[in-house]
Amino acid sequence: MDVNDPHPRGHPVVRLPLSSPRSHMSTREVASTSADEPDTASDKRSIILVFVGLMITMLLASLDQMIFSTALPTIVGELNGVNHMVWVTTAYILASTIMMPVYGKMGDLIGRKGLFIGAISIFIVGSVIGGLSHDMTTLIAGRAVQGLGGGGLILLSQAIIADVVPARQRGRYMGAMGGVFALASVAGPLLGGWFTEGIGWRWAFWINVPLGLLAIASASAFLHLPKPKLGKPSIDYLGMILVATSATCLILFTTWGGNTYDWDSAVIIGLIIGSIVSAIGFVMVERRATEPVIPMHLFSERNFVLTTTAGLIIGIAMFGALAYLPTYIQMVTGKNATEAGLMMIPMMAGLLVSSIGSGQIVSKTGRYKAFPIVGTSIVAVSLVLLSRLTPSTSLVVFGIYIAIMGVGLGLVMQILILIVQNTFPAAEVGTATASNNFFRQIGASLGSAIVGSLFASRLSNLLAERLPAGGGGVGGEENSLTPGILWKLPDQIREIIVGAYNDALAPIFMYLVPLVVAAVILLLFVKEKPLATTIDRSAAPIE
Repeated sequence: MDVNDPHPRGHPVVRLPLSSPRSHMSTREVASTSADEPDTASDKRSIILVFVGLMITMLLASLDQMIFSTALPTIVGELNGVNHMVWVTTAYILASTIMMPVYGKMGDLIGRKGLFIGAISIFIVGSVIGGLSHDMTTLIAGRAVQGLGGGGLILLSQAIIADVVPARQRGRYMGAMGGVFALASVAGPLLGGWFTEGIGWRWAFWINVPLGLLAIASASAFLHLPKPKLGKPSIDYLGMILVATSATCLILFTTWGGNTYDWDSAVIIGLIIGSIVSAIGFVMVERRATEPVIPMHLFSERNFVLTTTAGLIIGIAMFGALAYLPTYIQMVTGKNATEAGLMMIPMMAGLLVSSIGSGQIVSKTGRYKAFPIVGTSIVAVSLVLLSRLTPSTSLVVFGIYIAIMGVGLGLVMQILILIVQNTFPAAEVGTATASNNFFRQIGASLGSAIVGSLFASRLSNLLAERLPAGGGGVGGEENSLTPGILWKLPDQIREIIVGAYNDALAPIFMYLVPLVVAAVILLLFVKEKPLATTIDRSAAPIE
């Protein structure tokens, strides 16, 4: 027996406490069930029903992160808010990031089912606000409310899988979840384009309502999970406030710095100080809290530190690149929103194949370390290739570049979560998963904010330098410039603007390469511990 294995073989295990005859066994009987026993037909049906519900929720959350990529140019043009474009993405990511540690810790303390249904409900409310918006302020507010619920959707889905499936078997399920993200990476931009050109971009919000209600119905009917031990939980309110404050200040100064405000302005300096002071205060509070929202002992585990840091870097690269590629396609190649969505299919195919394939291999062999190392290296290669894009680059070549990125991401994303979950017992799996996702989302926020700010600033400067006096027919309306307007301009002016879009975005991809190379180096030091074949948890009642 490996003394470093957090879930040693032979430890008592909860099998699949779902809506099956086994759910009515005593907690002692359930707790002593071996993970190596064959499943009953009822067990299989139960986990399939639960997994389908989780997949719907994953699709809901993943679609919402991608659906605005093709609709965004038209939305901000209609609402006269190109200068606020970055906030449509950042507001969602920031709100969801703040809520992740809260959902993770509260799920461990009070159970996940009620939180799961509540998160979906909040997400639906935000979708209604966004669907009814007629200005950028309301639109961004709707996205923020969506984020408050969305922070729990993917996170709780991942934690629920850990509640019912041992780590050794979990690879295939995590791979399928990665496949859902792959599907959303294409279906989202495609739906966004189709809505924009057809029934209207507001359906990018309205589609969430029926999907959300279906997810709630599925969770209510089929989701039966172990409850934590009874007793009044100790809630770390101060820790939650401090981590939210630090994350908010961090995202604001990276979004505004050098763009809305000078880096040496009082606002930016104040935000930097606020982020640092809040972070220090958070660490001090967590060291003393009875139930810390992010326990400091997590950072004593080498695998957690390495995979979490690598995940943060992958978040920066992934969202920094993917958030703006569909906009790039529309503005540089002249493709409409639907065609821009279709152009993301190669990335989906690469991610789908590598995510599901790696998950199956991990479940069969129990070996996993090589996948994130190889995958992160492939992501670095794809960023180098994307930095070489020009307006004359063929769409076939572009498709190859993003397919390579998809393959890399599929080998990394879910495996890092699996490593984290295998490091800690079931009683902490929600907190550990949330903490890892929190830092990955911090990376996503930084990636979207930094790339978006650099892109907007570079684009503004290039247009000012290259357009003739008077705007060359644009008439100072660059802030409301949509793909439809751009491709109606005279050829000479359009070529200047297209060149500016390309030169503003493509070189930024190269800036991300050293970060991703650093992630590869970190992952080399991950210790490959045996994947647990049981779920290490004390007996618990079923909710």
